[in-house]
Order: sequence, then structure tokens, then C-alpha cells
Amino acid sequence: MESIIWLIVGAVVGIAAGFVINKFVAKSTAQRAADEAHTVVEDAKRQAETLRREAVVEAKDEALRLRQEAQAENKERLKEVRAAEQRVNQREESLDRRVESLDTREKSLDSREHQISSMQGQLDRRQRDLDESEEQIGIRLQQVAGMTADEAKTELLDTLKDEVAHQSAAIIRDSEARTKAEADKKARSILSLAIQRVAADHTAETTVSAIHIPSDDLKGRIIGREGRNIRSFEQLTGTNLIIDDTPECVTISCFDPVRREIGRVTMENLIADGRIHPARIEEMFGKAEKLVNQRVQEAGDQAAFDTGIHDLHPELVRTLGRLRYRTSYGQNVLNHSLEVAYLSGVMASELGLDPVPAKRAGLLHDLGKAVDHEVEGSHAVIGADLARRFGEKPSIVHAIEAHHNDVEPNSVLDVLVQAADAVSAARPGARKETLDAYIKRLEKLEEIANSYKGVERTYAIQAGREVRVMVQPELVDEAQTTVLAHDIAKRIEDEMQYPGQVKVVVIRESRAIGIAK
Repeated sequence: MESIIWLIVGAVVGIAAGFVINKFVAKSTAQRAADEAHTVVEDAKRQAETLRREAVVEAKDEALRLRQEAQAENKERLKEVRAAEQRVNQREESLDRRVESLDTREKSLDSREHQISSMQGQLDRRQRDLDESEEQIGIRLQQVAGMTADEAKTELLDTLKDEVAHQSAAIIRDSEARTKAEADKKARSILSLAIQRVAADHTAETTVSAIHIPSDDLKGRIIGREGRNIRSFEQLTGTNLIIDDTPECVTISCFDPVRREIGRVTMENLIADGRIHPARIEEMFGKAEKLVNQRVQEAGDQAAFDTGIHDLHPELVRTLGRLRYRTSYGQNVLNHSLEVAYLSGVMASELGLDPVPAKRAGLLHDLGKAVDHEVEGSHAVIGADLARRFGEKPSIVHAIEAHHNDVEPNSVLDVLVQAADAVSAARPGARKETLDAYIKRLEKLEEIANSYKGVERTYAIQAGREVRVMVQPELVDEAQTTVLAHDIAKRIEDEMQYPGQVKVVVIRESRAIGIAK
């Protein structure tokens, strides 16, 4: 029982002690919570104060920025207003100056009008004085001459009519003479120019033939792998094939005109066909050779037919046809031979001789040029040997050999062929000028013009058919330019030889130059 009591007492004491402890713990916790709340409140106050200060600073900055922008805008507007005021002031000053200028001009015009009125009055008075003087002079003249004014006028008109008639006759004769001279000169000019135009058909290529190709890519196919195509072409045709940087063009070079033509036809056929290899080159070469030989034969037959010579040896006809592809100074030799044949026949007929031998000798005179690249010697001697070998008469052979004085001419036929050859080769436009002769001719034209006083510069243009002469305007006046052009043209006629005509243009130019600084 006693133990139970002690247990109860212990329990009561424990409960009381727990109550006291719990109360103490609760009070301590409340104290800490209060302290923490006070700390939080203080922190909140400090942060609020900080935020307030920052907001105040930002507001001040924003206000300062807005104030600066407003000030800058006001300054800009103030500048614009001042500029506008300045422009208005300038316009006002300009208007003032214009008003002053107009006032000055008005005063000047008034003064001039007054002067003009005064001068008009003086002129009227002088006119009246002149009229009176004229009447007095007329009266005195009538008294001295013993004729009235109408009678004097009639006599004066009769005298003038006689003088005018004589002067008109002289002017008409002079005009007729000038017109005839000009017409004769113009006719010669027209004839020479017409000969030049006709002669264009007589010129051909010299030692090269240029062939157009569709594109530069074809050049590689023409050369072939490791050059086998070009080697095969050159070996077969006996020509040189030149392939360089010239766009869309290849060149065939050879001194044998027939071989060059065969090569040209072969290359054109290969380009048109598009298949280029050694076997195809050989096939095309055979076809081209047959075609060119046929053309050679046809050209020889046609030449013999045109000249009326039908008993030529076939080999001579074939050799004559080869001249179709031969040129001399740009003149086609076959056409030249035909021309010499015609000229020889015409001159022989005019002299009362048989024209047939003359035509025959003229046609065959340049026969040697067809093979002069194969045989040494002059073409006259080579042609004479060919004609002798194929049964031509000694007179024909001698005329061929003598046409360049390789042997002395000893007959009229020899001289006829020489003269016809010279006429055909020397006519304007028949042969091209060499480069050196062309340059010398242009230099001579400029030298003649530059030799005159007052000439500043001279230019020979249009292949020497026109000379433009620039003169110094302070040394040569307008009237002297006409005389200078005439003098230069006359001296060119006297000192030079040229085809056609040369136009001399004298240019006189005056310039005024001002420099703004």
C-alpha cells in the first residue's frame, strides 16, 4: 500500500514538473518568436527605406534626362528659327538690291530715252538738210549737164546695160571653161574609181588561207591526240596548218597555191563533217584533190574558150588552170593573163596584125608562175620552156620569154605582150601596194602639206585618198584656206603618182577658252 502511495506521489510530482517545464519552454519559444518578428520588421523597414531612396534617385535621373532632351530640342528649334530668319533677311536684302538695280535701270532708260529723242531730232534736221542739199545738187547737175534727171537716168541705164552685157559674157565664158575643166576632171575620177571597183574581183589571197571554225573547242580535235591529226593532215596535203590563239580560225600556209586550195577544201569538209581522224582526213583529201583538179581543168578550158584558142596542149591547159589559185601582188594571175590576151588582141587589130597569135602569147605569157615554186629561174624563162616542150611556135615562145626582157624583144608580137602586161598590171586597183610603198605615199602626202606656212598638223586618211590639213587661225585667214587647199592639191598632182583621186581638206578653227577658278 505504501508503495502505491509513493507511486502516486511520484506521478503527481512528475506531472507537476512536466507542467512547469512545458510552461518554461513555451515562454522561451514565445520570446524567441517575438525577437525574430522584431528583427523581420526592422529589416523590412530598412529595405523599404532603401527602395524609397532608389526610387527618388531614379525619378531625379529621369527628370534630368527629360529636361536635357527638352533643352536640346529647344536649341534645335531655335537654330531652325534663326536659319529661317537669316534666309528671310537675305531675301529681303536681295529684293532691296533688285529694287535699287531696277531703279537705277529705270533712271538709265529714262536718260537714254531722252538722248534718243534728242538724237532723233538731230537726225531729222540732218535729213532735211540732206534733202535740201540733194535738190540743190540735182538742180546744179541739170544746169551743168544740160539734161533733165530722167534723161540722165536713161543714159546711165544704157551705159550700165552695155557694161553688164560684157561682164555677163565674160562670166559665162569663164564659167563654161571652169565647168568643162571640172567635168573633165570628174569624168577621169569616175572612170578611175570605176576601174578600181571592177578590179576588186581580180584580187585573191596570197600564200595563206584562213578557215572559219564554229568554236575554239574544235581546235583540239583538229590537233588530235598527241598531234596525230595535224601531222596526218600536213603530210597528206603538203601544207602547214597554223593553229594559234586567233578565235574561231585556223590558217593553212603553202607556197603551192593548188596544194593550199586542196588543203582548204579538205579542212572545210572535215569541219562540216565533224569526224576528224587520220582515216577520215585521207578520205576527205582524196575527194578535195579530185574536186580541185577538176576546177583547175575547168578554169583552163574556160580561159582557152574565152580567148578563142582551141588547139592548146592539154598539159598547157591544165597548167593554165593552176593560175586560178596563183596571185601576184594581190592580182589573180589567170584573170591578169586573160586581160593581157584581150589587150594584146585589141592592139594587134588596131595595128592591122593578126590578133590570134597576140592573144595566144598574152594568155600564155605568165604560164611559168604556175610552177615557179617548183623550178628555179624566172617565170618568163620557165613558161617559155613549158611552151617549147609542148609544141608552141617559136614566135609565141620568144614573146613569153621576152615579156620581162630576159631576152631581147625582136618582133612586134614581143612588144605587144610587154605593153599589154604593163597596162594590165599598172592600171589603178589592179595590184595591191606593198606596205612600204603605202607608208611612203602617206608620208609624202603629209610632207607636202606640212611644207606650207601656217600648217599646224596634217593627217592622211582613208588609205591616202584624203588629206586633212589643220592650220593656225592666227596665220591663215578664211580666204587663204581655199588657196592653200588648191596649192596643196596641185602640188600632189605634180609630184606624186596615186590611184583614183586625193581630196585635200583644209580646216581652220578658232577657239576661245576661259578658266573659272
